Amino acid sequence: MNQHHESTGPVDEQQITLRGPADLADALPYLMGFHPNDSVVMVALHGGRGRFGGRLRLGIPQSPREWPSVAGQLAECLIKGSERRGERPDAIVVFLCQDPAEGENGNQIMERLRPLAQHLRTACGAFDVPVLEALCISDGRYWSYCCPDKRCCPTEGNPMVMPGTSVMAAAAAYAGIQVRGTLREMEARLAPPSTSAADGQQRAFDSVGAELIPKLLDETGRAEVSRQTLGLAGRLMKRLAETPVTTPSLSDINDDRLISHDEAAEMILGLQDRETRDRAAEWMEGPEAEAALRLWRVLSRRCVAPYEEHAAAPLTLAGWVSWSTGDEPGARVALGLALKADSQYTFAQLLHEACNQGLDPETLRRCLRGERSARMNRPDHSTEHATRHPAEHGTRHPSVRRSRQHALHRTNARRKKAPQSPVRPGAVPGRRGTGRTPGRRGSRSGR
Repeated sequence: MNQHHESTGPVDEQQITLRGPADLADALPYLMGFHPNDSVVMVALHGGRGRFGGRLRLGIPQSPREWPSVAGQLAECLIKGSERRGERPDAIVVFLCQDPAEGENGNQIMERLRPLAQHLRTACGAFDVPVLEALCISDGRYWSYCCPDKRCCPTEGNPMVMPGTSVMAAAAAYAGIQVRGTLREMEARLAPPSTSAADGQQRAFDSVGAELIPKLLDETGRAEVSRQTLGLAGRLMKRLAETPVTTPSLSDINDDRLISHDEAAEMILGLQDRETRDRAAEWMEGPEAEAALRLWRVLSRRCVAPYEEHAAAPLTLAGWVSWSTGDEPGARVALGLALKADSQYTFAQLLHEACNQGLDPETLRRCLRGERSARMNRPDHSTEHATRHPAEHGTRHPSVRRSRQHALHRTNARRKKAPQSPVRPGAVPGRRGTGRTPGRRGSRSGR
């Protein structure tokens, strides 16, 4: 395989040479920010030195019948997206990552996924962009679909390098880049637990929903629910902020204990109103952001069956706060799960597309700051918020959806001017659509 060079910082700074499949396989977690599970990852390469560019991640479709169409969509999304940013890829690297199921081994995984690798190579070739390398990573080993030389790429595969021992690992540590664990572990922090607690949360949804849903369908009632939801959010954020953060797993457990089933149900159902959710998005920076992110994670974990689709709102808010505060891997995971919960969720689609392209969230932050400032300067502001905690200021909802969507579209329309970090996490192609009306089993207000 040809040598591939990857810069570890802005242009003209130190560069690292990735000399073959082993180095590429080792670099993948640093490119993504986590170890991808059951994923197709495609990375664009630019220039003669093979600088890493845009990247996409998608769960491997279970049915091989979907592989040809998915391959075409991924190739088009990556290549056309790069062209819109003014950088058509000169080549592409493909990774297929999947752990063996019971009774399988890595070699069987590699052979089973070989047709998918070929579909991806063919799809990229249809756009006149070659696949420089296609790797399968499974069970601690890697295989090349492109190298026919059994001396360097044997049938049984090659073992992955020991974590933390490579040049790429050293460069990432020097640059302060962290690998968060596996994609599965990151998703687990946002998923409902499979415990008896789910029964109590479901009963709370049924009880609270009987009161709130009729109000959400009425204009006057919706305004009342919005005020109640955002007021409760402010109190819960204050409660969380007063509780120290420990390790992620312990913090999640402690945060779950701080919020009751009824409080979670009231918050989640209230956030199904898009304007309420948009107002909640203003907690995006500074001290508010950390408490808000913890709250959105708790609420995401409370969306138990049959209310799984309601998770799109808190997951999208978690993705937005993560992106706004510089955690792009966390943002992509949360937004990907939001679209998995509801593929038609417009706010998640817009954020996902912008985050995938490595753009700057400041455009949307500026819009939200302006809306909050304008609202707080209204003559009736002091009366509206006289009884609220400071974190709750700015929580009555104006009709501002258009300006926010315009901000996101402006963000998507131009690339971030600052130099991109070459080790930038992976992404999933965005999806488009519309939403529904609030109610049980996944029906919500339009997005």
